[in-house]
Amino acid sequence: QVQLVESGGGLVQPGGSLRLSCAASGSIFSIYAMGWYRQAPGKQRELVATITSGGSTNYADSVKGRFTISRDNAKNTVYLQMNSLKPEDTAVYYCNADLADAVVAGIYDYWGQGTQVTVSS
Repeated sequence: QVQLVESGGGLVQPGGSLRLSCAASGSIFSIYAMGWYRQAPGKQRELVATITSGGSTNYADSVKGRFTISRDNAKNTVYLQMNSLKPEDTAVYYCNADLADAVVAGIYDYWGQGTQVTVSS
């Protein structure tokens, strides 16, 4: 069984910064892409940023230049550094990982439970 556990959310003022972390644990053989998604109230879940096992990154236009995704493959952990936060960044942020399970053959898509980020003065 695989678990993704996020941390680092909270309340921050506009212009502030937060760093999210997501650690994957359990029966992991190999992790391919990891990423962050977010869902604001009344809106669909949207991609924020993704990173491959080789370090290639992709960002939503709305966060380019402000957010940075990174990962530590040795720790099975992905990070999201969020700077210059805006009220419209307020959402529940979800971690995602595509990985090969060490017990059940195949590549599966896993999600974390989500962490709330609120940007408000």
